[in-house]
Amino acid sequence: MQAMTLPICCLDAGNDYPTGCLDAGNDYPTGCLDAGNDYPTGCLDVFQPCPIEKQEKGISMKPDYCNEITMTDTDLKEQGNRLFSARKFDEAIGCYSKAIVKNPYTATYFTNRALCYIKLKQWENAVQDCRRSLELDKLLIKGHYFMGLALTEQLHHDEAIASLKRAHDLAKDAKKNFGDDITSALRHAKRKRWNQLEEKRIQQEIELQSYLNKLIREDMERRRLTDRKMAEVNDLFAQVEEKRQKRDVPDCLCGRISFELMRDPVITPSGITYDKKDILEHLQRVGHFDPVTRTDLNQSQLIPNLAMKEVIEHYLEQNPWAEEF
Repeated sequence: MQAMTLPICCLDAGNDYPTGCLDAGNDYPTGCLDAGNDYPTGCLDVFQPCPIEKQEKGISMKPDYCNEITMTDTDLKEQGNRLFSARKFDEAIGCYSKAIVKNPYTATYFTNRALCYIKLKQWENAVQDCRRSLELDKLLIKGHYFMGLALTEQLHHDEAIASLKRAHDLAKDAKKNFGDDITSALRHAKRKRWNQLEEKRIQQEIELQSYLNKLIREDMERRRLTDRKMAEVNDLFAQVEEKRQKRDVPDCLCGRISFELMRDPVITPSGITYDKKDILEHLQRVGHFDPVTRTDLNQSQLIPNLAMKEVIEHYLEQNPWAEEF
């Protein structure tokens, strides 16, 4: 069955279910959520100003944005969407909060508010709203995705990766195309976790060398030894100086689906290289098309990328630590 392709521009935190982008039950892609995005007009049906507010130039924002007495929860949500589109994130949070008071059982109200918190860099509030949305709907892709973004910023990398993997798996199982937003966030979280581990490793080596030097100095003072032992220790650490540098596997050697170092690279007619086991799983579970270019693709069109395989083997010979990447 062909995977469902949804326009990448149609996801916005404030944009709950844009008309024209979703069937009843569909989620939506995340491309409109970058901080600097000027939302394309085709994606903003829910952001259009209501008739009584429309002026000759833009939207007239009145002091009382959300009158919970006269407005329904849907009205409050849509007003929050308009305020989000205008980048008035604090005011949008107020509208979504009033919508939640009126109807605390709609999961998307919490994810809408969570993205406002993300825009304001209020990571803990965003995480809490995502958890509440997932209590209502554990299959909500946005809930897992937004929580992964916030947890990454809180440096909770293992939890962030788990949330982003869950969002990625749900999107793949539902055969929905979310562009590169979720996979990009997952790669970013993995890279930050790797960097954190590398910094910890380097610091431990430096501390160990300093500690050994301290012990030798104390021993020298007691026994009036020469600097020979200290030189021997420093020579030992000089041999691993190169390994002390931060290590990283180039993106070009990692699969476009699993984000791990490729073992059996194959190339498609579109010129994209994948790890063979990952692209075969994609063809069987998702559909017969190239995950990146979306062009038709079947197993017989996959050709071993011998040049890339030779590069990877040479890289592993020079960097055996990459086996654990």
